[in-house]
Amino acid sequence: MKKILLIFVILLLIIITTITKNSTKQIENQIYTTKESINVLKNKYELVLLDFNYLTSPSKLLEYQHKYFENELGEFDIQKIEKIILKDNNIIIENFTQIKENE
Repeated sequence: MKKILLIFVILLLIIITTITKNSTKQIENQIYTTKESINVLKNKYELVLLDFNYLTSPSKLLEYQHKYFENELGEFDIQKIEKIILKDNNIIIENFTQIKENE
């Protein structure tokens, strides 16, 4: 009787150990996959942030203006910007800055 009980306990321990090892291996695989995904996303984020900072810096924008547009771009006074409104077949021209102040 003692031998049967001992064999049963040993088999039970082997089964429990096997189940535990399998479940921890699955969890480790999930953790590894998640960490890899996070690393890939971090790298993409850093590249996008670098690209954004590099391309939108004022010196870069001025460089692109001179390189690609030469004299096509220039400064414009914001108070000269006007808004055209069609109302009942009438054309109304309002200053842009006045509209902004009222809103």
